[in-house]
Amino acid sequence: MKIHEYQAKEVFRNHHIPVPEGYIAATPDEACAAAAKLGGFPVVVKAQIHAGGRGKGGGVKLTKTIDEVRSTAAAILGKPLVTPQTGPQGKKVGKLLVEQGLDIAHELYFSILPDRSTAKIMIIASRAGGMNIEEVAAQHPEKIIKLMINPLTGIEPGQSREIAARLDLAGPLAVAFTTLVENLYGLFIKTDCSLLEINPLVITNRETLIALDAKMEIDDNALFRQKDLLKYRDLDEEDPKEVEASKYNLNYINLHGTIGNMVNGAGLAMATMDLIKAAGAEPANFLDVGGGANEEMVENGFRIILSDPNVKGILINIFGGILRCDVLAEGVVKAARKTGIKVPVVIRMMGTNVDKGREILAASGLNLITAESLHDAAGKIAAIARA
Repeated sequence: MKIHEYQAKEVFRNHHIPVPEGYIAATPDEACAAAAKLGGFPVVVKAQIHAGGRGKGGGVKLTKTIDEVRSTAAAILGKPLVTPQTGPQGKKVGKLLVEQGLDIAHELYFSILPDRSTAKIMIIASRAGGMNIEEVAAQHPEKIIKLMINPLTGIEPGQSREIAARLDLAGPLAVAFTTLVENLYGLFIKTDCSLLEINPLVITNRETLIALDAKMEIDDNALFRQKDLLKYRDLDEEDPKEVEASKYNLNYINLHGTIGNMVNGAGLAMATMDLIKAAGAEPANFLDVGGGANEEMVENGFRIILSDPNVKGILINIFGGILRCDVLAEGVVKAARKTGIKVPVVIRMMGTNVDKGREILAASGLNLITAESLHDAAGKIAAIARA
């Protein structure tokens, strides 16, 4: 689950991580009132959307007067902001963070994330803050500092001091940085983050450290124990079909292809998307109904796929184990009758009650295409893609 910058900074404040003073605004008048509260200029007006690269898209502006705050807020609010992470359609801006400007001496980069290849927590830091870290890593890998932390023992003071030294921080600044790193690591673990990123982490002219930006992503699988953070979920920032799927415990991710697919099992779902691409088409979604799916979940999953106007064909690829083939067939038939089938649907089933499942599909009278094997399914999807 992603949260907004202003929400992440609220969490930061509660964990003794310094951030600039700032207020949220949803109208130009509120933006001006927020700027007045800050008591001086310059003031930064920042669009709040779930995407990086806001500055490059024109969503972060430095203002020096109340009139500039008002005009900037009016120019950003209610309009789509296009960044390298939003795609050409952009994301509509509904809120602004109005924040005090700082006297910046230097910008650092800092992040914490799991490293699945080593089963450790990785800290990444760099003196090249405020820049696209991917570009820095590709062009100047020597500027990237990486440190692996054993999650069973946690971060040790010597490791925090090592990062400070490699960032050329010394004296009181190094002491402040080690405390900051330990607080950030504690926050990362306590809130089940899948990503915590500050870009930039700034050194001010007074030699203080402040998180000028804040990005947090919470592991969806841990939200059951992060109920205090659920209040930060912004459904307006999420794909409506993904929100709908989450109501039924369906693992759905919207993509940009034309062939929808429904599968039980993440590995089989990935293989099915490969199958679609090998057939000369692009998958329109990732949908794993899970091994324990029931008829209602299958019905709702099928309905969500059909609600995508980009879908020109559907491939259902099920291995009947816990989810029996007859349960799948009943769910598909019910959904098809409720929503109507406007595109070709190829169904490949194997496993428990497969013959009964095929009988249900055949007896439905619906235009459902049965595939006997993966090879057969691929050929039929290829024909749909060519059409």
